[in-house]
Amino acid sequence: MNVSTDHFEGRVPVTIMNVQGDVDASNYQDLIARARELYAGGARHILIDLSKVPYMGSSGLVALHSIAVLLRGQQSPDPDAGWQAYHQIGRDVERGAQHAVKLLSPQPPVTRVLQTSGMDRFFEVHADRSAALASF
Repeated sequence: MNVSTDHFEGRVPVTIMNVQGDVDASNYQDLIARARELYAGGARHILIDLSKVPYMGSSGLVALHSIAVLLRGQQSPDPDAGWQAYHQIGRDVERGAQHAVKLLSPQPPVTRVLQTSGMDRFFEVHADRSAALASF
């Protein structure tokens, strides 16, 4: 997995994380670590471009959730805590969509993972980059 970033100055500054490659147990913590760096550098609105992610495992969902929690200014659940992390995701999904992190153009297999897990209710998902950026 590779992650590059772009910055967009609109109504609010948006950092775009361009993710390329599978997001799974072997690398999901790298995605969280990159988001932590961006947050420490001042990022408060992140658009995660998933258009080049052909596969996302359940650990990828933990990474996405952890990034959203981080942008709320909270400590994310320890990903090594297993089911505790998944229970936190479930509680957050029940609360509805958050607005600091949005997703762009997930591939069909990733969309299925988001829908099956209910994470599509936690994240705004956009197919168009301009519309996604304007939504912040």
